[in-house]
Amino acid sequence: MINATRSLAMPKLNFKSEILAGLTVAMTMIPESLSFAILAGLTPLTGLYAAFLMGLVTAIFGGRPGMVSGGAGATVVTLIALASVHGVEYLFAAVLLAGVIQFAVGLFKLGKFVRLIPQPVMYGFLNGLAIIIFMAQINQFKVVGDNTQWMSGVALYTMIGLTLLTIFIVLGFPRLTKSVPASLVAIIAVFLIVYLFGIDTKKVVDIASVSGSFPSFHLPQVPLTMHTLSLIFPYSLVMAGVGLVESLLTLNMVDEITGTKGKSNREAMAQGTANFVNGLFGGMGGCAMVAQTLVNINAGGKTRFSALIGAVTILVVILVGGPLIEGIPMAALVGVMIMVAIETFQWVSLRIVRKFPRSDIFVGMLVALITVVLHNLALAVLVGVVIAALVFAWDNAKRIRARKYTDEHGVKYYEIYGPLFFGSTTNFLEKFDIVDDPEKVIIDFQQSRVVDMSAIDALNKITDRYAKAGKKIYLRHLSPDCRDLLADAEGVVIINVLEDPTYKVMPKD
Repeated sequence: MINATRSLAMPKLNFKSEILAGLTVAMTMIPESLSFAILAGLTPLTGLYAAFLMGLVTAIFGGRPGMVSGGAGATVVTLIALASVHGVEYLFAAVLLAGVIQFAVGLFKLGKFVRLIPQPVMYGFLNGLAIIIFMAQINQFKVVGDNTQWMSGVALYTMIGLTLLTIFIVLGFPRLTKSVPASLVAIIAVFLIVYLFGIDTKKVVDIASVSGSFPSFHLPQVPLTMHTLSLIFPYSLVMAGVGLVESLLTLNMVDEITGTKGKSNREAMAQGTANFVNGLFGGMGGCAMVAQTLVNINAGGKTRFSALIGAVTILVVILVGGPLIEGIPMAALVGVMIMVAIETFQWVSLRIVRKFPRSDIFVGMLVALITVVLHNLALAVLVGVVIAALVFAWDNAKRIRARKYTDEHGVKYYEIYGPLFFGSTTNFLEKFDIVDDPEKVIIDFQQSRVVDMSAIDALNKITDRYAKAGKKIYLRHLSPDCRDLLADAEGVVIINVLEDPTYKVMPKD
């Protein structure tokens, strides 16, 4: 794994690579944004406006050059129920409020908590996402206007043939030159073949029209009451959480790929600003898009310029380029996205799976399963983090042990090894033989650490038990705050030594 320790420096700008990467991103984002908007029961332009606004704002203010944001399905699906029951104006209000929540997360520097996501969760997230991207492309092989019926005959063979041709170009073109993104070449080549030979196949226009006007300012037409706030707040909170989790995971992924380090809090504020703007200009909102980010990076997009080009291209398509884009064969876009799915899947996780602890394998598979079955990336990551944390706590709880011996003066020593925290307090209390211990007992924490208030409570309990038995207990190598919290304990003598640790039981950072 690449060590992402370098600062977020602006890479050298290669205009050719950045422009071509941005065009490629726009080509792959348009049909996806249209599909998500239609899925949510919104107008197609709502999805395209989200792609333009999210891409524009995050390209300028985001914390990660090379990352692409747009109208993502992960966020819009959280608002489908709200829009279907109360209307699209409430959806816009919820998107606006979600933006405020995300901005606050970045402002108060809470984005750093994405570091708590362990590697098995990342593997499961990316593998599940790769499967979702692949399955979404398979659905494009259904008959236009009937999502229950699969293509057959000539239509099916044509679609398969053009898709395979796209994949072949994406795989083979880099052997000729890497100066032009292979995915863009594949889209243009398949478009020209279909156009010149008059091949009848499924096109972007079969999904929806992409022509429209510049997004206009529009305050959500909802009552400004506490009832409205209580109605939209749960949806906004879920959308904000889903969007931040996916965006910050994408940021981490790009960090690892590029060997640089993004700014999670800045990205959270940019995502919040973008969603706030969406709510005011008729967009459905969104977040970072993993697939399009990978397309951008693979096409040579390393700076903010490529994402900016992608956003501007979508606006140009909305205003004047609709008829041209509507003629692009869906097979070309399907082929590109299938290659993205293959590249997103963490094949290394299969090669080293035998070296993983069983708990890590379980966590990774569970995260992937939840991602695929529920299409809820935030829930999958949350469940994975919780289970990983519980496994970690359980493993550390079993590590606490005590080395016992009695010196020539009849003093009993307990040298504690391992962390003392909420998970290990029960095992800790079982180490002591209060009834048979001598009158003087010393508990040494030089090889341990008192981690939390549960540990302090355990120390209070054990000292209280010795006091009731009429025995004297001495505690060594405790931090100053531990000593303060135990100062009033009956029958306890705390021995101060030069090697006392300086950590705090309840650190602020």
